[in-house]
Amino acid sequence: MYGVRTQGNIYGLRREPYELVGTAVSDPLDDYQKSVVSIIEEYFSTADVELAASDLKELGSTEYHPYIIKRLVSMAMDRHDKEKEMTSVLLSALYADVIIPTQIRQGFYMLVESADDLAVDIPDTVDILALFVARAVVDDILPPAFIARVGKMVPESSKGFQVLQTAEKRYLSAPHHAELVERRWGGSTQFTVEEVKKRIADLLREYVESGDTVEACRCIRQLEVPFFYHEVVKRALVLAMEMQSAEPLILKLLKEAAEEGLISSSQMVKGFSRMAESIDDLSLDIPSAKTSFQSIVPQAISEGWLDASSLKATGENGQANGPDDEILKQYKKQIVSIIHEYFLSDDIPELIQSLEDLGQPEFNPVFLKKLITLAMDRKNKEKEMASVLLSALHIEIFSTEDIVNGFVMLLESSEDTALDILDASNELAFFLARAVIDDVLAPLNLEEISNKLPPNCSSGAETICTAQSLRSARHAGERILRCWGGGTGWAVEDAKDKIQKLLEEFESSGVLSEACRCIRELGMPFFNHEVVKKALVMAMEKKNDRILDLLQACFSEGLITINQMTKGFGRINDGLEDLALDIPNANNKFTFYLEHAKERGWLLPSFGLRDAS
Repeated sequence: MYGVRTQGNIYGLRREPYELVGTAVSDPLDDYQKSVVSIIEEYFSTADVELAASDLKELGSTEYHPYIIKRLVSMAMDRHDKEKEMTSVLLSALYADVIIPTQIRQGFYMLVESADDLAVDIPDTVDILALFVARAVVDDILPPAFIARVGKMVPESSKGFQVLQTAEKRYLSAPHHAELVERRWGGSTQFTVEEVKKRIADLLREYVESGDTVEACRCIRQLEVPFFYHEVVKRALVLAMEMQSAEPLILKLLKEAAEEGLISSSQMVKGFSRMAESIDDLSLDIPSAKTSFQSIVPQAISEGWLDASSLKATGENGQANGPDDEILKQYKKQIVSIIHEYFLSDDIPELIQSLEDLGQPEFNPVFLKKLITLAMDRKNKEKEMASVLLSALHIEIFSTEDIVNGFVMLLESSEDTALDILDASNELAFFLARAVIDDVLAPLNLEEISNKLPPNCSSGAETICTAQSLRSARHAGERILRCWGGGTGWAVEDAKDKIQKLLEEFESSGVLSEACRCIRELGMPFFNHEVVKKALVMAMEKKNDRILDLLQACFSEGLITINQMTKGFGRINDGLEDLALDIPNANNKFTFYLEHAKERGWLLPSFGLRDAS
């Protein structure tokens, strides 16, 4: 047996310290693990997949499910090939129906991380665990991206890293790797997953030719893999789309299989959900696929053999897309191209211009979601670029409400994002914390985001808690600003420092051409409102209006636009009450500067003090 080292900081699976007072206090996790071991031992004796899955489900305590994965695999590693094969079969049965995909990945991450400990008792740990990882990828219970993601999270000197390298290079890169991996342990317990898929395809083809529903149901029953009947559903739906003349027969089979309890409600829903997830790809080969699916789903629901309440609300109900959906879909395609171009060029003004050309500000939250999702799947450089871009967008064209709603959308879909990005929760927490540090969000906005999340979005709430913890840590500002290595040069913070220094130098030297050159060399025209703001504050503090000459020179050269002037004056206007605490005559000075700016055309005549409106 092998002890399970908890991963509280990553997964929220924390063992609380129980103090012994008189009598020992039972640790719930220890009790849970003992029950799991008993179920696994019985499974190795009986090979009853359904019973083991049912017993594990009845244990409850879903927060401990990653430990099932770790315990099951670690026990099998020290046994014969038969138990190893049985373990892989059980993992496929548990996937989605008993243990959600994110917890499957968490369990495998825990295994990889503890490979050094396992190797103390099991000399072949690297090879055996690598094969379990490869098998999980082949069986579609781990995404292929898992290997690359976890590879970035474990030390290169660890056996866990060796496990991942072995899985990828020895097993998953080999010719005919699926068959090699499936048969490595002899497939001794039942048919391999690939063989089952082939038998399903064959029986469906035969059914379409014969129309014998009774015979088809008998063949499905003989597969003896009720935990895998979602594959029957998915393949049947694909066949119905490929051969539209066969659709009535296919729907008749699925209906009868559901009514006689052969295919459970959860397996039926799982099959339809898998179909919905892949419908866009399928449409490339079968142009009418989406239309067919959209007609099948309502029929299945109306006839009572598909549970509508269990289908995800995100487009899996098969309803036809309206005009708004098509507009949004087109928008998403366009912004992906814009974001990719930005990651290559690092040209913020060009990106802002592209967004303005699209003319769809109502989709700003969608852009934020896509930007951060794409950045999380890239290197630290792109993550830093995304944060810098958020600062620019907030200043230029995004409202705080847009930013808030974008993060709400991100957190609502964080579990789906984690399917491809293993550490998505921690990455999102850093993006949130960074947004606060960069003044894109106020600390209170984190509470606002939390309140907007649906009650069942526990992962989103945990991410916000993590972000708040990051903010409250010692030296939080510096740490968060450098969390991705300052990939693009710490642009916003650097710019603020440089602006302050160039203004101080101008205030002492009065050389306009040098100050304008320094502003131009910043290369951040979208951030020139900061020049305006700092210049006005400096003029108030030092009672030296000469700095207004610099603003005039910048405006005359087109270096600072009316838009940037307006933003700079607007920021002063918004913070005037606080500024007046340090500069008693701030209100009078600002009124003077405002009239000065309007007279020279820096501002539109309509710009006025908020208090006067």
